[in-house]
Formats: sequence, C-alpha cells, structure tokens
Amino acid sequence: MRGGGLWQLGQSITRRLAQSDKKTVARRCFASEADLKKTILYDFHVAHGGKMVPFAGWSMPIQYKDSIIDSTWNCRENGSLFDVSHMCGLSLKGKDCISFLEKLVVADVAGLAPGTGTLTVFTNEKGGAIDDSVITKVTNEHIYLVVNAGCRDKDLAHIEEHMKAFTSKGGDVSWHIHDERSLLALQGPLAAPVLQYLTKEDLSKLYFGEFQVLDINGALCYLTRTGYTGEDGFEISVPSENAVDLAKAILEKSEGKVRLTGLGARDSLRLEAGLCLYGNDMEQHTTPVEAGLTWAIGKRRRAEGGFLGAEVILKQIEQGPSIRRVGIFSAGPPARSHCEIQDDNGQNIGEVTSGGFSPCLKKNIAMGYVKSGHHKNGTKLKIVVRGKSYDGSITKMPFVPTKYYKSS
Repeated sequence: MRGGGLWQLGQSITRRLAQSDKKTVARRCFASEADLKKTILYDFHVAHGGKMVPFAGWSMPIQYKDSIIDSTWNCRENGSLFDVSHMCGLSLKGKDCISFLEKLVVADVAGLAPGTGTLTVFTNEKGGAIDDSVITKVTNEHIYLVVNAGCRDKDLAHIEEHMKAFTSKGGDVSWHIHDERSLLALQGPLAAPVLQYLTKEDLSKLYFGEFQVLDINGALCYLTRTGYTGEDGFEISVPSENAVDLAKAILEKSEGKVRLTGLGARDSLRLEAGLCLYGNDMEQHTTPVEAGLTWAIGKRRRAEGGFLGAEVILKQIEQGPSIRRVGIFSAGPPARSHCEIQDDNGQNIGEVTSGGFSPCLKKNIAMGYVKSGHHKNGTKLKIVVRGKSYDGSITKMPFVPTKYYKSS
C-alpha cells in the first residue's frame, strides 16, 4: 500500500550496488541531497551504515550493511525496525468527521468499534484509487489515518477541497497534520516481546488492526498493531523529539536481533505478503474491485454507496470487473513492472505491476492485472521479459503466509 515506484528504485539501486563501484553509486544517490527532506532519524541512519537514496522527495535508507535478501529473512525470523516518517499521519476531529470521511473512502467507518481500524481506499469520481490508507476510529469524534508519502500533496489537497465544501454547509470537521510526530514500523516475531519491555500496557490484549494511545519508553505514542510485511508488528507514531531514543531502545532491547531495515527489504516483504504498492499495483484508473480489495468495501457501503465513484464500483461488484489483480510464479529472469503477460497462444492478456525474486521462497514472484477469465488459480501463461517469453502460472496470494496477531 505504501509508496510509488519503490520497486523499480529498490531493484535499480540493488543491481547497481552489486555491479558497480559503491562510492560512485553513493555519489549519484546523493546528487540531489540538498533538495530532499530528511526525517529526524537521518543522522541515525547514516551512522548505522544506511545507504540513503531519494524517495518521494525524502532521503531514505534503501538498505544498511546487510543485503536486502538478508534483511528480508531477518524480518521474518527475528524482526525489523523501519523509519516510515516520510509518510503522513493526520487526524480528523469533530462530530461529523465520520460522515465526512465516508464521502471519500469505501470503508464502513461508522461500523468500526472505537480503537479499531482498517485498510481503505480513497476513490475519485470514476471509482479509481487516489490512494490507499490505514484508518483508525480513535473515538466517534476522532479519526487517525496515515497516507502514502508519494501521495501526500494530492491527498491533502483532495481532503481539504471536500472539507471546505462540507464545512460550508455546516458540517463539523477539522483536521491536524501530525508533522510534529515521526513514524516507526516494528515488524516480525520479536516485535511484541521487544516492545513489551518499553511499555507497562499489556500488548497481548492489542490485536491486529487495533489502536491505543500509551506511554512507550517515556513518550506518549499512537500504537497500531499493523504493518506492511505480512508479519505481526506495530506502527508507532512518536513525538519526533523522542524518535531516536525509541529507535535506540528497541534495538538495544532486542540484543541485536531486530535490525534497522530499509525500503528495499520493505518492498520484497510486502510483495511476498501480496500487498499493493500504490503507483505500481494501484493507480488512479484502478478500482478497489479490480485490485482485489472488494473485502475493504463495507457491507453497508455496498448497499448505500455514498462515496465517490460508488456507481462504477458497485456495478463492478455486481457484474464483475474486466481485469483482476493476480499473483504469478514465473520461470526465467524475474518479471518487472510493465512486463507483458500473454496466454498460451501468445495473446496479450495483461501486464505485470510488481515482481522480483522472493528471498523466502527462493523463486520468482510477481503480481499484475489480467483479463477476467484468465485469473483463476493454476492458469498457465507466458511472461515476456526483455523480449523473451517465459512460462508462468497464476497463484493465490499472499505468496508467504501472513502471521497477523488475531484473537482466536
């Protein structure tokens, strides 16, 4: 769900680091450093060997001293700590904040219990995805959400435009953009036991998708049990002045098992988990139904509509979409974004949107869109990579089983 063009960036940097002189690559990556924004953890990343690259207007670590493959494995075996402070957290408040947000997203926000959240999609008038977001109902008059870094400007402009129209008609809603906070993602099997050392609250009672405001390492944090890796874990919104100390404490308490991890491994992890990357696997012309996110459209919303593009989306739910997002195994070199997908007769049936080598499965995986009728599990197909055709097949996602912490 989080970013745009990250897969190509990660693969490009990784290949160049493997094939080229690292100092030359570093000079290229730092060429526009003066124009880039930096998170509060920038110096911390550099001190720990972070290879900083431009991403969505920010200077972010693509990897550290270990390889992207090793980092991916360590997240699944132990744990990873990601700086995702480039993403934009914001709060909507007021007695009408829920009805306002429901005009812009497909989720049944009103149906959420306080302290719980869900993945949702901001849609446009044609039913296309403006962005995906994790939203949380803190209370009936407070919604907390996080939007993607690459979509920040357009998302905030979109929300503001509709908020002005809503409040001009007497609606009670206001917002606050949490630029005073940083965002850390702690993921993997050690996430909960390590974080438990730093808070008095019982984290075993906080399940996947739930939210709590609590003290962590002496700072008042917003904690959501969620993530972008398929593993159990948390996203921690922490006052920026406390972010470095919290990162240090997490690494210290893990005794070196939780490692700082960059955007490269984050992307391979989310691909293995079958999660969309906005800008690759979802764009403004892609509907939630086509993207396989029909489950995120609440039952009440399907009955009532009331969100932008509802007519298009509800018609697709009823009649079926013309294209569908699918998972793919393939032979040969890894498929990349924009690789053509063909049927057994060589006819074009779609396009890859994300792909690469899975460190955990040790085989090529990809996702993309194919024409309906070609989307069933086990369907044989061809993937065209650099002008050559290779065998592939449709498979269910996630590629690697998820390990979300849910109540039994």
